[in-house]
Amino acid sequence: MKSKMRTLISLCLGFCFLILVSCQQKETVYKQDSLEKEKATITGVLMQQKEDWNAFDIDGFMEGYWKSEKLSFIGSRGITRGWQQTLDNYKESYPDQAAMGKLDFEVIELDVIGPEDAIMIGRYTLFREKDTPSGLFTLRWKKIAGEWKIVSDQTCG
Repeated sequence: MKSKMRTLISLCLGFCFLILVSCQQKETVYKQDSLEKEKATITGVLMQQKEDWNAFDIDGFMEGYWKSEKLSFIGSRGITRGWQQTLDNYKESYPDQAAMGKLDFEVIELDVIGPEDAIMIGRYTLFREKDTPSGLFTLRWKKIAGEWKIVSDQTCG
């Protein structure tokens, strides 16, 4: 009787272990699927910015940024704070189609580090008639009100 009981307990424990492992594998697959969807969404925002830039629409381009005074942009002018000041700087630096050129992005690395946080490292290239400036950027993304927005941009070129 004790032998049958031990066998039954061993079978139950083994079955419970298999269920636990199966659930963990499904959760891992779900997390990976969710992570890939978030990465695709973030990359989609960046590609929309590229399309807006190439349509000479700086206002549309700025939709990818957090519309807040807490937005930070670090570039050749130093540190800029705030969405409006960042927009004003873009419009001053790129007053016409010739200055804007055609923009291309290359995402080098994208890490979703939490459900509402991501870090992107990439390269930009601006194709203009007289030159082709390029450089690197680091973008910190936050999910705000269900949308991914750039909250910090560090661009060097």
